[in-house]
Amino acid sequence: MVEPAQRMKMMRARRRAHGSRELRLIVPDARSQAVRRRVAAQVAALDPRAERDALLWIETISEFDADAAR
Repeated sequence: MVEPAQRMKMMRARRRAHGSRELRLIVPDARSQAVRRRVAAQVAALDPRAERDALLWIETISEFDADAAR
């Protein structure tokens, strides 16, 4: 029987051969009350005018993307 470490090595090699690669992400745990409080504080501190400008810019740019896809 092949050792677990060797099996993982073989699996990664197969994935690389198919053009894939492993990617690990560490993200904040949204279930944590501390994280939720921190996010809520950051959202409360946002400037609504600046956010509206950003959303309008994203909307404008997305129209260019839609035109390019046609």
